[in-house]
Amino acid sequence: MTPNTTGADVVVLDDILKPDALACQISNLWMEWDNKRVNKIAEWEEIQRYLFATDTTKTSNAKLPWSNKTVTPKLCQIRDNLAANYRASLFPKRKWLTWEGDTRSDEILEKKQTIENYIAWAIDRNEFYDEIEKALLDYIDFGNCFVMPVWVDNRVELEDQTQAGYVGPALKRISPLDIVFNPAASSFSASPKIIRSLVSIGEVKDMLEQYAKSPEELEYAEELWDYMKDIRMQAGLFPPNTMTKDSIYTVAGFDTYQGYLASHYAEVLTFYGDIFIEGDNGKQGELLKNHIITVVDRHKIICKKPNPSFFGQAPIYHVGWRVRPDNIWAMGPLDNLVGMQYRIDHLENMKADVFDLIAYPPVKIKGYVGDFQWGPLEHIYIEDADGDVELLSPDVKALAADNQIAILETKMEEMAGSPKEAMGFRTPGEKTKYEVQRLENAASRIFQSKITQFERQIIEPILNAMLELARRNMDITTIRVYDTEFNIPVFLSLTREDITGSGRIRPVAARHFAEQAQQVQDLNAFFSSAVGSDPSILAHFSSVGLARLWENLLNIEDHKIVEPYIRLSEQSQAQQLMNIQAEQEAMEVQTPGGIMPGDYDEDIVSGTPAIEEA
Repeated sequence: MTPNTTGADVVVLDDILKPDALACQISNLWMEWDNKRVNKIAEWEEIQRYLFATDTTKTSNAKLPWSNKTVTPKLCQIRDNLAANYRASLFPKRKWLTWEGDTRSDEILEKKQTIENYIAWAIDRNEFYDEIEKALLDYIDFGNCFVMPVWVDNRVELEDQTQAGYVGPALKRISPLDIVFNPAASSFSASPKIIRSLVSIGEVKDMLEQYAKSPEELEYAEELWDYMKDIRMQAGLFPPNTMTKDSIYTVAGFDTYQGYLASHYAEVLTFYGDIFIEGDNGKQGELLKNHIITVVDRHKIICKKPNPSFFGQAPIYHVGWRVRPDNIWAMGPLDNLVGMQYRIDHLENMKADVFDLIAYPPVKIKGYVGDFQWGPLEHIYIEDADGDVELLSPDVKALAADNQIAILETKMEEMAGSPKEAMGFRTPGEKTKYEVQRLENAASRIFQSKITQFERQIIEPILNAMLELARRNMDITTIRVYDTEFNIPVFLSLTREDITGSGRIRPVAARHFAEQAQQVQDLNAFFSSAVGSDPSILAHFSSVGLARLWENLLNIEDHKIVEPYIRLSEQSQAQQLMNIQAEQEAMEVQTPGGIMPGDYDEDIVSGTPAIEEA
């Protein structure tokens, strides 16, 4: 079609585009599921405004009539407290994961250590912990967190033809704003999912080259690439706003679809799950089970292939903070605290306005009063017998709003699952160390439940998904392992067979952390009460077993300081050294100055030394 440069006629979009039916079906699904969370997105936007607000003009408190616009960042402080303590509970020690084999052959020590060392090497990177940090903030801010494993190849060709860079599985955080699914499904894993990505045109070309394997796929990739370039060139020839836009082609972030085509970006929708393709002209439809389908520009298929994962489902994992029984979209800890934050800002600014009125009260003038300057030691001339000047000060009881604000702040912390005992603040009264620990354990049950929930539904499955991804894509890989026995680094060359086994990786951080605190508390209470009242109870306890237990509770296994009866051996060696030292000191005392043993004979009768003759 020839472009109309005058702009008098309207160009029909379908005259230029050649849509694929399946691509349009997936685009329709995206819009349908995205529309079902419009209210949720509005709630998230309000929370984000409160979290990063510097004054109330940027929040819903802007409509209040107060002249003061101070915002009290209590919501932000609760968020930072939760994030810091969640992070500390997830990674309380260096070794926080273990391999549990399903069979005897998968549980042998060599296999166990190899898999644990590989996963520990793969996650011991700043990129992994940075993505976990973002996922934790999603867990708090949005109440929903999404992650998936990806295979990365960061090798770079150097001048000497060697390659450097990390190659292996990595964690990718998915923004809750960039993923949709059926919110009424029985579970997140049972629902199809669509992930939206906004990439550059060059990245689309790389994707086409990666997906194309056979000659037919290469030919299709070239045709699709030429088509994408052509529609962008044609869209740029028309005057602005002369192309009709169908709702299916509306791309978020762009005013018109013509503006989207004129940009240097492309929207990619990646579908995971089962989808039924309706047949045309009476043809029978087709059910695609567990497929990955990639759509570009809302109307063209880039790739369509079965999901290669061994798990039989999309390796995308979700956890919600406050789960809803009939809606997969969960609530966050901050969702129902926004109203209390609104109330705090309202009281704070009202109190500030009242204080301003007390410090600078309005003046009531009665009768005829001459002009005067309001200030210290100024003169006011009242020329009317009935004239008067009076200050109108508000009631100072309004300043008692501080008490209400403090009560609201305490309630907000408790309702978010972050009591002060868990945040490092002690309640009034003297307490012993383990009494504080007992109170902390009891007060932080909500907190511990939520972080354990994150660990079981995000950390554990993503580690196993990263291991599964490595089994499918890994070549010979050299990893660095630190030998704690000899205190030297060791480099191991592994293949995919070395890390293949039946079992699963289990993180033992948050759950183990809580269990340790409880066990320490119980052991100290037992030995201080039961054993103190009846010492004979100790006869039934193994000293070696108790030593091993305390070694585990204190996380000092790597130091190798617990060995059966090692202290007896050390005491024996120490006694031998003491005896030798005592003998040497005795000989030095008995020896005259300058005369060494062997230089003289002892007079047996008199006991006086006799110097040997030369």
